[in-house]
Amino acid sequence: MLGLAAGVAVSPLPIVAIILILATPHGRLNGLLFALGWVLGLTALGAIMLAIGGTAGASTHEQPATWVGALKLALGTLLALFGARQWRRRPKDSSQAHLPTWMAAIDRFTPVKIWGLGLLLSGANLKNAPLTIAAGASISSSGLPLPQQIGTLAIFVAIASLGVLAPLAVYVIMGERAKSILTDWRDWAARHNVAVLAVLFFVLGLKLLGDGISILTS
Repeated sequence: MLGLAAGVAVSPLPIVAIILILATPHGRLNGLLFALGWVLGLTALGAIMLAIGGTAGASTHEQPATWVGALKLALGTLLALFGARQWRRRPKDSSQAHLPTWMAAIDRFTPVKIWGLGLLLSGANLKNAPLTIAAGASISSSGLPLPQQIGTLAIFVAIASLGVLAPLAVYVIMGERAKSILTDWRDWAARHNVAVLAVLFFVLGLKLLGDGISILTS
Protein backbone atom coordinates (compact mmCIF):
# COMPACT_ATOMS: atom_id res chain seq x y z
CA MET A 1 0.00 0.00 0.00
CA LEU A 2 2.86 2.39 0.78
CA GLY A 3 4.21 2.26 -2.79
CA LEU A 4 0.81 3.08 -4.28
CA ALA A 5 0.21 5.89 -1.76
CA ALA A 6 3.66 7.37 -2.39
CA GLY A 7 3.01 7.24 -6.12
CA VAL A 8 -0.11 9.35 -5.66
CA ALA A 9 1.65 11.75 -3.29
CA VAL A 10 4.37 12.50 -5.84
CA SER A 11 2.14 14.40 -8.27
CA PRO A 12 3.98 17.41 -9.73
CA LEU A 13 1.02 19.15 -11.38
CA PRO A 14 -1.23 19.16 -8.26
CA ILE A 15 1.76 20.39 -6.23
CA VAL A 16 2.30 23.25 -8.71
CA ALA A 17 -1.46 23.94 -8.66
CA ILE A 18 -1.71 24.32 -4.88
CA ILE A 19 1.40 26.52 -4.77
CA LEU A 20 -0.19 28.82 -7.38
CA ILE A 21 -3.44 28.74 -5.40
CA LEU A 22 -1.62 29.74 -2.22
CA ALA A 23 -0.34 32.82 -4.06
CA THR A 24 -3.89 34.07 -4.76
CA PRO A 25 -5.43 36.85 -2.62
CA HIS A 26 -7.31 34.31 -0.48
CA GLY A 27 -4.53 31.76 -0.56
CA ARG A 28 -5.13 30.11 2.80
CA LEU A 29 -8.85 29.53 2.24
CA ASN A 30 -8.35 28.45 -1.38
CA GLY A 31 -5.54 26.11 -0.37
CA LEU A 32 -7.74 24.46 2.24
CA LEU A 33 -10.58 24.07 -0.30
CA PHE A 34 -8.19 22.50 -2.83
CA ALA A 35 -6.83 20.10 -0.19
CA LEU A 36 -10.38 19.21 0.86
CA GLY A 37 -11.34 18.43 -2.73
CA TRP A 38 -8.18 16.33 -3.15
CA VAL A 39 -8.83 14.25 -0.03
CA LEU A 40 -12.51 13.82 -0.93
CA GLY A 41 -11.65 12.64 -4.45
CA LEU A 42 -9.24 9.96 -3.23
CA THR A 43 -11.60 8.88 -0.43
CA ALA A 44 -14.61 8.60 -2.73
CA LEU A 45 -12.75 6.57 -5.36
CA GLY A 46 -11.25 4.27 -2.73
CA ALA A 47 -14.62 3.82 -1.01
CA ILE A 48 -16.27 2.89 -4.31
CA MET A 49 -13.66 0.17 -4.81
CA LEU A 50 -14.22 -1.13 -1.27
CA ALA A 51 -17.95 -1.34 -1.99
CA ILE A 52 -17.38 -3.09 -5.31
CA GLY A 53 -14.88 -5.49 -3.73
CA GLY A 54 -17.27 -6.29 -0.90
CA THR A 55 -20.17 -7.13 -3.20
CA ALA A 56 -18.10 -8.84 -5.91
CA GLY A 57 -16.16 -11.12 -3.56
CA ALA A 58 -12.69 -9.58 -3.85
CA SER A 59 -11.39 -12.07 -1.30
CA THR A 60 -11.96 -15.82 -1.54
CA HIS A 61 -10.61 -18.09 1.19
CA GLU A 62 -8.51 -15.13 2.47
CA GLN A 63 -6.84 -14.82 -0.97
CA PRO A 64 -7.44 -12.13 -3.62
CA ALA A 65 -10.05 -13.17 -6.19
CA THR A 66 -9.04 -13.78 -9.80
CA TRP A 67 -10.74 -10.59 -11.00
CA VAL A 68 -8.54 -8.54 -8.65
CA GLY A 69 -5.45 -10.00 -10.33
CA ALA A 70 -6.90 -9.27 -13.77
CA LEU A 71 -7.72 -5.69 -12.73
CA LYS A 72 -4.19 -5.09 -11.47
CA LEU A 73 -2.76 -6.62 -14.64
CA ALA A 74 -4.86 -4.27 -16.78
CA LEU A 75 -4.02 -1.19 -14.68
CA GLY A 76 -0.32 -2.10 -14.66
CA THR A 77 -0.26 -2.48 -18.44
CA LEU A 78 -2.04 0.86 -18.86
CA LEU A 79 0.39 2.70 -16.56
CA ALA A 80 3.48 1.10 -18.12
CA LEU A 81 2.34 2.10 -21.62
CA PHE A 82 1.59 5.66 -20.50
CA GLY A 83 4.99 5.80 -18.81
CA ALA A 84 6.78 4.82 -22.01
CA ARG A 85 4.70 7.35 -23.96
CA GLN A 86 5.43 10.15 -21.49
CA TRP A 87 9.16 9.39 -21.56
CA ARG A 88 9.28 9.64 -25.34
CA ARG A 89 7.44 12.96 -25.24
CA ARG A 90 9.48 14.55 -22.47
CA PRO A 91 11.29 17.79 -23.46
CA LYS A 92 15.01 17.30 -24.01
CA ASP A 93 15.65 20.57 -22.17
CA SER A 94 13.72 20.75 -18.88
CA SER A 95 13.75 24.56 -19.06
CA GLN A 96 11.44 24.32 -22.09
CA ALA A 97 8.74 22.45 -20.15
CA HIS A 98 5.31 24.08 -20.35
CA LEU A 99 2.49 24.01 -17.80
CA PRO A 100 -1.17 23.63 -18.82
CA THR A 101 -2.73 26.90 -19.99
CA TRP A 102 -5.50 26.75 -17.36
CA MET A 103 -2.92 27.37 -14.64
CA ALA A 104 -2.47 30.92 -15.89
CA ALA A 105 -6.09 31.67 -14.89
CA ILE A 106 -5.99 29.96 -11.50
CA ASP A 107 -6.01 33.28 -9.63
CA ARG A 108 -9.46 33.96 -11.13
CA PHE A 109 -10.99 30.65 -10.03
CA THR A 110 -13.95 30.83 -7.67
CA PRO A 111 -13.82 28.84 -4.40
CA VAL A 112 -16.12 26.23 -5.95
CA LYS A 113 -13.78 25.84 -8.94
CA ILE A 114 -10.79 25.53 -6.60
CA TRP A 115 -12.55 22.75 -4.68
CA GLY A 116 -13.56 21.05 -7.92
CA LEU A 117 -9.99 21.28 -9.22
CA GLY A 118 -8.72 19.42 -6.16
CA LEU A 119 -11.40 16.79 -6.68
CA LEU A 120 -10.54 16.43 -10.37
CA LEU A 121 -6.75 16.24 -9.93
CA SER A 122 -7.09 13.44 -7.37
CA GLY A 123 -10.04 11.25 -8.35
CA ALA A 124 -9.91 11.77 -12.12
CA ASN A 125 -6.15 12.06 -12.60
CA LEU A 126 -4.62 9.72 -15.19
CA LYS A 127 -2.01 8.51 -12.70
CA ASN A 128 -3.80 8.81 -9.38
CA ALA A 129 -7.08 7.15 -10.37
CA PRO A 130 -5.53 3.79 -11.42
CA LEU A 131 -3.32 3.74 -8.31
CA THR A 132 -6.27 4.52 -6.01
CA ILE A 133 -8.40 1.89 -7.74
CA ALA A 134 -5.59 -0.64 -7.29
CA ALA A 135 -5.25 0.33 -3.64
CA GLY A 136 -8.99 -0.08 -3.06
CA ALA A 137 -8.89 -3.48 -4.76
CA SER A 138 -5.95 -4.55 -2.59
CA ILE A 139 -7.70 -3.47 0.60
CA SER A 140 -10.99 -5.13 -0.30
CA SER A 141 -9.19 -8.38 -1.22
CA SER A 142 -7.17 -8.49 2.00
CA GLY A 143 -9.83 -10.37 3.95
CA LEU A 144 -9.79 -7.75 6.72
CA PRO A 145 -13.02 -6.82 8.55
CA LEU A 146 -14.76 -3.74 7.12
CA PRO A 147 -13.70 -1.35 9.95
CA GLN A 148 -10.06 -2.27 9.37
CA GLN A 149 -10.48 -1.82 5.61
CA ILE A 150 -11.86 1.69 6.22
CA GLY A 151 -8.95 2.46 8.54
CA THR A 152 -6.45 1.21 5.95
CA LEU A 153 -8.07 3.37 3.27
CA ALA A 154 -7.80 6.38 5.61
CA ILE A 155 -4.07 5.72 6.03
CA PHE A 156 -3.67 5.41 2.26
CA VAL A 157 -5.44 8.74 1.68
CA ALA A 158 -3.36 10.45 4.39
CA ILE A 159 -0.05 9.31 2.86
CA ALA A 160 -1.25 9.98 -0.70
CA SER A 161 -2.12 13.57 0.32
CA LEU A 162 1.30 14.47 1.73
CA GLY A 163 2.52 16.00 -1.55
CA VAL A 164 -0.41 18.44 -1.62
CA LEU A 165 -0.57 19.08 2.13
CA ALA A 166 3.16 19.85 2.49
CA PRO A 167 3.03 23.22 0.62
CA LEU A 168 -0.14 24.13 2.53
CA ALA A 169 1.52 23.34 5.86
CA VAL A 170 4.61 25.38 4.94
CA TYR A 171 2.40 28.32 3.95
CA VAL A 172 0.28 28.17 7.10
CA ILE A 173 3.30 27.90 9.41
CA MET A 174 5.69 30.32 7.70
CA GLY A 175 3.33 32.81 6.05
CA GLU A 176 5.07 35.28 3.74
CA ARG A 177 8.46 33.70 4.48
CA ALA A 178 7.30 30.56 2.66
CA LYS A 179 7.13 32.28 -0.74
CA SER A 180 10.72 31.62 -1.76
CA ILE A 181 10.57 27.98 -0.65
CA LEU A 182 7.30 27.36 -2.47
CA THR A 183 8.58 29.13 -5.59
CA ASP A 184 11.58 26.79 -5.71
CA TRP A 185 9.28 23.76 -5.30
CA ARG A 186 6.97 25.06 -8.02
CA ASP A 187 9.79 25.69 -10.50
CA TRP A 188 11.34 22.26 -9.92
CA ALA A 189 7.99 20.45 -10.27
CA ALA A 190 7.16 22.40 -13.43
CA ARG A 191 10.51 21.63 -15.07
CA HIS A 192 10.53 17.92 -14.24
CA ASN A 193 6.80 17.15 -14.35
CA VAL A 194 6.87 14.98 -17.49
CA ALA A 195 10.00 13.02 -16.55
CA VAL A 196 8.76 12.36 -13.00
CA LEU A 197 5.38 11.19 -14.26
CA ALA A 198 6.99 8.95 -16.88
CA VAL A 199 9.16 7.19 -14.29
CA LEU A 200 6.29 6.83 -11.82
CA PHE A 201 3.92 5.52 -14.50
CA PHE A 202 6.44 2.92 -15.63
CA VAL A 203 7.71 1.76 -12.21
CA LEU A 204 4.27 1.56 -10.60
CA GLY A 205 2.87 -0.04 -13.74
CA LEU A 206 5.48 -2.79 -13.48
CA LYS A 207 4.62 -3.23 -9.79
CA LEU A 208 0.92 -3.70 -10.57
CA LEU A 209 1.79 -6.06 -13.42
CA GLY A 210 3.81 -8.16 -10.99
CA ASP A 211 1.01 -8.13 -8.42
CA GLY A 212 -1.56 -9.13 -11.03
CA ILE A 213 0.55 -11.98 -12.38
CA SER A 214 1.24 -13.20 -8.85
CA ILE A 215 -2.48 -13.31 -8.01
CA LEU A 216 -3.44 -15.01 -11.29
CA THR A 217 -0.78 -17.71 -10.98
CA SER A 218 -1.22 -18.46 -7.28
